[in-house]
Amino acid sequence: MNYLAHLHLGGNAPAQLLGSLYGDFVKGPLQGQWSAEIEAAIRLHRRIDVFTDSHPLQEQARARFATHRRRYAGILLDVFFDHCLAQNWREYSHEPLPVFTGRVYQVLREEPNLPERLALIAPRMAEQDWLGSYKDFAVLEQVIRGIDRRLSKPGLLLGGIEELERLYEPLMDDFRAFYPQLLLYVRSELESRR
Repeated sequence: MNYLAHLHLGGNAPAQLLGSLYGDFVKGPLQGQWSAEIEAAIRLHRRIDVFTDSHPLQEQARARFATHRRRYAGILLDVFFDHCLAQNWREYSHEPLPVFTGRVYQVLREEPNLPERLALIAPRMAEQDWLGSYKDFAVLEQVIRGIDRRLSKPGLLLGGIEELERLYEPLMDDFRAFYPQLLLYVRSELESRR
């Protein structure tokens, strides 16, 4: 799952929204650098990633990709599943997507101590409405190019957008089968932590 899904799953309180994003920017053990609520949301983010990466429906989705691309198919799926969530937002949230994303951007603007890399991109994220723009499939190409540039060996995701386009319907079906299971998992995780 990418930014939008983590934010949707992690809870509505400002600290939960922040921690849901921090999970992609804070590495290593959590030792009280952040508030308890933010660290709990970072831990949930990490559990969501483990659940997602090891789920049989994710394995099925990764197996749809050409053999030479399967090693990095998880990255492409994270981005594509955010697109699927944005496309089908009304099925999973009563709050309109622009209202939700606006609330996230406001929380980011009001937080003075974002992790360094997130602090650098948060203004652009809001200005360009990264979260809402996932709804547009054409935007995924830009997102994938950006991720590819940050890989230790750039170029590994080349051709990924064409493959996502070719696999669009079966992968959308995979998302529709998987996301409700992920929602149930997250609910049970949140309830067990109360």
